[in-house]
Amino acid sequence: MQNTVLIIDDEKKICSLLARIIELEGFRVFQAATGKEGLKLLANQEIDVVISDVKLPDINGVELVKQIKKLKPYTEVINLTAFGTIQDGVMAMRNGAFDYITKGDDNDKIIPLVYKAMDKAKLQLRVYELENKVSRQYNFDAILGQSKAIKEALDLARKVASTDTTVLLLGETGTGKEVFAQAIHYESLRSLKPFVAVNCSGFNPELLESELFGYKEGAFTGALKDKKGLLEEANEGTLFLDEIGEMNLDLQAKLLRVLENQTYIKVGDTQTKKVNVRIIAATNRDLKEEAEAGKFRLDLYYRLSVFSIELPPLNQRKIDIPLIARHYLKEFAAKVNKADFTMEEDFVHLLQQHSWKGNIRELKNVMERVVILADTLVLTASLLPYEFHVHSTKDDSMSMEAIEKQHIIKVLKFTRGNKTETSRLLGIGLTTLYRKMEEYKIS
Repeated sequence: MQNTVLIIDDEKKICSLLARIIELEGFRVFQAATGKEGLKLLANQEIDVVISDVKLPDINGVELVKQIKKLKPYTEVINLTAFGTIQDGVMAMRNGAFDYITKGDDNDKIIPLVYKAMDKAKLQLRVYELENKVSRQYNFDAILGQSKAIKEALDLARKVASTDTTVLLLGETGTGKEVFAQAIHYESLRSLKPFVAVNCSGFNPELLESELFGYKEGAFTGALKDKKGLLEEANEGTLFLDEIGEMNLDLQAKLLRVLENQTYIKVGDTQTKKVNVRIIAATNRDLKEEAEAGKFRLDLYYRLSVFSIELPPLNQRKIDIPLIARHYLKEFAAKVNKADFTMEEDFVHLLQQHSWKGNIRELKNVMERVVILADTLVLTASLLPYEFHVHSTKDDSMSMEAIEKQHIIKVLKFTRGNKTETSRLLGIGLTTLYRKMEEYKIS
């Protein structure tokens, strides 16, 4: 795409001369005589750099910088003035101008300055597009489903997203709690700030504390230098605490302090630090019941559950299963360079009859296996793991064993005999795979 420059100046001769000089460098140049005309061009064209006179008929060029940045945040602005003042220069830079120069000094400066502004504008545009891509990937529209249960959960999440309220996401493992947390963050005023996630069940209590709060040099053996904690990393953004029910009581007390006054102390430190962070927590446990049993702090439970959202399990969203399955089929088909698949009626029926104890996570894994195993673009019921056929056959256990054996052989063939990869795709342990291979006499 050609690099573009917009010149806004009511002195026609100066505007035309400057345009000619810049065009000779290979840039595409637009011209406007007023701020209003310039903003209209900016709204309808992709402009990288704006060169604007400060004294315009309808607006001060320094004030115009603010409007340009609001309309196109990635566009860089250079202010030109016949009578430069330090005050105007400072204000222009505060409003987001790339530079502020005096007319007469611009002959030697303007072209190098345009090149520098152009480089920054291109970088800003890439960042802007990346942020928008991430936002689209994690916003509420990315959460699939037409069932009443998921619509109710989404409605609550949308309402709380624009606030700074602490949110507690409840539901079985694999129901998409982190996806909801990301959507709440990216639909909030904190969307351009960090989203930091931590699974509380993945650390022992001491390690979790140092991960969350950071530590000072010498706080413990191996603490060779100061380390930022995840709270500090998430400053001005959102901290997602998954499996919050796994956090021990001592650490819960320290988290409560963060929620109440946004302060914390690093491990091995004595000084209190301030932090501005939104907390979203998630659990598959009944925290109120655990709090009443003394296994979870009741005061923390009430602080976390200011706004609770229950995410429905997949077996309560049967209408959504084909939609979600198609989404993952398309995703995995693209990864292995296959065209779009179609699902036979029996295939869909078995998906909807399955118990889905692993919820969406389990469905995603099943779709990955199906894409790998499929020899045609039409997906039949035979491609599904043997447990899907338990309630659909009237035959005896031998038929189930035959289905299981056939499935294992097919996956082994795909992985070229790699037992570790086969066990991963089947969702069983390696020792279980060896036992079943021996049982079915699979060599």
